Amino acid sequence: MSQMFATRQRKLWREYPLWNWVGLFPFFIFIVFFLVFPSLRLFTGAFTNQEGGLTLDNLKVFENPNVLKAYIMSLQVSAITAFVGGFFGFLVAYSITQGGAPRWMRNVISTFSGLAANFGGVPLAFSFIATIGQTGIITAMLKKACFNLENYGALAQFLASGGVNVSDITNVCPLNPYTYGFSLYSLSGLVLAYTYFQFPLMILTITPALEGLKKEWYEASTNLGATPAKYWRDVALPVLMPSILGASLLLFGNAFGAYATARALTGGSIPLVSIYIGQQIRGDVLGNPNEGYALAFGMVAIMTLTIVAYSLLQRRATRWMKS
Repeated sequence: MSQMFATRQRKLWREYPLWNWVGLFPFFIFIVFFLVFPSLRLFTGAFTNQEGGLTLDNLKVFENPNVLKAYIMSLQVSAITAFVGGFFGFLVAYSITQGGAPRWMRNVISTFSGLAANFGGVPLAFSFIATIGQTGIITAMLKKACFNLENYGALAQFLASGGVNVSDITNVCPLNPYTYGFSLYSLSGLVLAYTYFQFPLMILTITPALEGLKKEWYEASTNLGATPAKYWRDVALPVLMPSILGASLLLFGNAFGAYATARALTGGSIPLVSIYIGQQIRGDVLGNPNEGYALAFGMVAIMTLTIVAYSLLQRRATRWMKS
């Protein structure tokens, strides 16, 4: 019996030698120290008070109207940037895979997407401030594209006939976004900054799905008399929809958990739940780390649902791509 066990053990050692797993040890160590331990600390902190006793009082923070407002604002920003970034990212990915774009352009866009999707935080906020801030480089250039209405007689007379005092409008800058109430430090500016790293992520995520569309499907559809629009409506979109929805959920989760970009760009003026958690855990004057852990636990719950939905959609999309 012992000889049989030893023989089986040697066979398993030959088939699955330990050194094959050595490369995974750094990964496991990283996961344990930077995912498992922080998650356990978050979970225990959400259900304990500052003295270490078990309590559910931390969950009462969700009754705070400011907290609910922060969650709603975070969900809105995540949904808007996921839609905008997903829409433009899909168009770009389609152009480089199905639209006949040259190979060099595809390489350039893929390289840029890999860099831009991971470019965030303080560097991204500084880049936007330096380019399209109140005194940014691009803003200064747009401010120079102005004209004086008094130099356009016909237009000035037309506006004057409508009751407009032309003398009060001496300098019109139609290309300056700040003329129309835009502010980089508002919700619209934050959405613009988030979109910068959202649409490259969409390109990277949806490109494999677009590459999986088989030419035989399009040829079979056209042979049966289908137009390109009907092919996309009845064949391509149903196949791509799980991938599109999954990528959109990935973008949603990416924006929902972002902190540094919003903090550096707006200084906390926009109520986002990630910023609110940072204020609580940092131990400000009115900070309560345990309430911050409870808020983070709520974020983890939302992110978990997002990841589960994304995994299910990706599993369905992979089934189509392998067929």
